[in-house]
Amino acid sequence: MQKLKLVIPKGRISRNVINLLNDAGFRIDVDERSYIPRLNDKEIESKIMKPQNIPKLVELGSHDVGFTGYDWIVETKADVFEIMDLGFDVVKIIAAVPEHLLGEKIFNRRLVVASEYENIATNFLDEGHYDYILIRTYGATEVFPPEDADMIIDNMSTGRTLKEHNLHVIQKIMDSSTRFIANRAALEDPWKHEKIKEMEMLIKSVLDARGKVMLEMNVPKEVFEAVINVLPCMRSPTISPLYGETGYAVKVAVDRDQVIKLIPLLRKLGATDILEYEFKKVVL
Repeated sequence: MQKLKLVIPKGRISRNVINLLNDAGFRIDVDERSYIPRLNDKEIESKIMKPQNIPKLVELGSHDVGFTGYDWIVETKADVFEIMDLGFDVVKIIAAVPEHLLGEKIFNRRLVVASEYENIATNFLDEGHYDYILIRTYGATEVFPPEDADMIIDNMSTGRTLKEHNLHVIQKIMDSSTRFIANRAALEDPWKHEKIKEMEMLIKSVLDARGKVMLEMNVPKEVFEAVINVLPCMRSPTISPLYGETGYAVKVAVDRDQVIKLIPLLRKLGATDILEYEFKKVVL
């Protein structure tokens, strides 16, 4: 039996990836003591690795597909095919310094810079014409200043950790989020290509579903046109006559963010018995 080799990240982005795969139908049984999770799809074999290692392993063909942060694709200069930006675990890669080094002061000395990102940091510092020594860190980069480093180059989500350590962002270097990537040679294999496309379709259907809801309502005849005219939808709404020909039952898929304004408007126009449903998957 042919197998598609999948690598799943451990650490911060692991939970969102595993939840996504489970929602897509790839049931994953993860044992905390094992790096080999079990899947309900026997055509897929998987392994859990650090996201830092995943881009190069996928490039080299140790794994056919995987999930990792865009920052690590850039950092490792991995030649992989990006199938999809999943849009979660969004972070900024930033340069930050203590307050006493804000302004031109950072150009008047040789800086000790701490970062997990050697390549990203080096490119940024060279392009900025900084005089620096780079220290490679292995987590907890924010604790280095001010005693052990003058600047950090690190990822930031909310900025709370930087604030707790009295660090100030002087520049955003790049944005990053979780990506679904593939080995280029795997995409040339007909069987693997088809399997990857199936995974992509199922994953996309879950992501699309998370952004939409189904609204169902009863609409009296006299307000039908007014209600229909305000309904945004993926396609035309589903309309069925109510018993006794008193009006219509209407179903429509809408963006989740629209609901907060749409439901009060529909009620005001005369729609009744409005129900909201969650989707599991949306396949367009």
